[in-house]
Amino acid sequence: MNLLKRQGFYNSIILYAGTALGFFNLSILFQRFLTKEEIGFFGLMTAVVLLYSQIASIGINNIILKYFPYHRTEDKKHGGFVSFVIIWCTFNFLIFTILFVVFKEYIIAYYQSHAGSALLVKYFYIIAPMAGLTMAFTVTESLAITVFKNILSSFLREVVLRVFTAISILLIAASVFNYGDFLNIYLATNVLIVVILWFSLYKSKQFKISSITPQLKSQKKEFIRYGFFTLLSTTSFVLIQSLDTLMLSTMTGDLGLVGIYYTFFSIAVVISLPARALGRTSLQIISQAWAENDLPKIGKIYHKTSVVQMLVGCLLFIGLVVNKNFILTILHKPEYAGHYDVFMVVGIAFLTDITGGVNGYIINLSKYYRYTTYFIVATVLVCGISNWILIPSLSMMGAAISYLVAMIMINFLSWFFVKVKFGLQPFTKAHILIMLVSVVALAAGHYMPVIQNIWLDMCVRSILVLIVYAVPTYFLKISDDVNYTVNKIIFKDK
Repeated sequence: MNLLKRQGFYNSIILYAGTALGFFNLSILFQRFLTKEEIGFFGLMTAVVLLYSQIASIGINNIILKYFPYHRTEDKKHGGFVSFVIIWCTFNFLIFTILFVVFKEYIIAYYQSHAGSALLVKYFYIIAPMAGLTMAFTVTESLAITVFKNILSSFLREVVLRVFTAISILLIAASVFNYGDFLNIYLATNVLIVVILWFSLYKSKQFKISSITPQLKSQKKEFIRYGFFTLLSTTSFVLIQSLDTLMLSTMTGDLGLVGIYYTFFSIAVVISLPARALGRTSLQIISQAWAENDLPKIGKIYHKTSVVQMLVGCLLFIGLVVNKNFILTILHKPEYAGHYDVFMVVGIAFLTDITGGVNGYIINLSKYYRYTTYFIVATVLVCGISNWILIPSLSMMGAAISYLVAMIMINFLSWFFVKVKFGLQPFTKAHILIMLVSVVALAAGHYMPVIQNIWLDMCVRSILVLIVYAVPTYFLKISDDVNYTVNKIIFKDK
């Protein structure tokens, strides 16, 4: 658990720094120097690229995380595992890209009548290389995770990429760049972070390129079977994350609406940061624990991550809700004011997801990994149907409700399966205490009198919520890990 705490701590710092940058980019720079359609295209491109890279990788990230511990060797050749990964990725990406190019005209024709379609036609060329770079980065990151090196990749994606994004937007503001230049710089920055991560992994001397051993080759069918199953589950999960954006785009034909929804969705992502920070390290520990058949360790991580993620996530959600006026003011565009309830619904969805802890990792890295696929595919179908029913009448709110339904469904199914199959479940009285403390803190922030200066109001309101939330959390000892961190940092306990 020392590794979990240490890497979780550093990843948290990086993620929150990256979130601050992302919030600055999205809430201030994007809103002032890009149109709603340009923001919408960026959100749509992000969703498509993520889906593209997942499909083209055919489950390789999951293959790495599940099977690498069984092929780890002292000579760092690992049975030619890296060679296998390179061949797998290159072949599959080329095949999928050929198909993508073949169907290019059909895709463009479909969007031709939609508002903002000119952007898709003009910048269609950027999607395939962006997907390739995204795949290269995530695959390299997965290899790094297997040798317990996951901090640099967080820094590159969360901080470096966003710094260059901010610089590019500022150059648009100065009339040095146009939107096309911004996208090209974004592409070039992705090249840079992939190269840096690859070089770092090379310098670590944890991997050596070598011929693939007969033992590894003998598992080819198993890899393909597992890869396709996890491709279905991973792609379906990405679809859950992206389906609302994609269907909102296709069913309303308005990239402006997509831009508003993407903005609120991206702000709500802040709530998931505790899960992202802890999940990266938990993933590698759970993978190793399954290799050692150490179920008690998995159960311990399951409970601890659920408590910490819910604890921090609730605080972030409350902060975003009570500071509604501040957020709407800095978003700068009046169109957002009537849609803040969309953010709150999406925020509850994220809170539901992170409270589930690492249930998905536990199933996906076990011999029952197929059930992850079944659960996620079922959830995608429900999500798609609910979007199809709700978006025509409720627009963005329909997409938000569909996402909430999806998060509740996938987490309930995963929780129930882990409880029945492994006898593990994360929920204790700590979760009830978190809900009670959250209600009190939310009420304190909501009913505090308004201060005319929005910046002062935000600071005072946030500090009030933090005090009302943190004090009972500490003295009720809701989380041993949180108390340990507070004692170490504030009270200098050793």
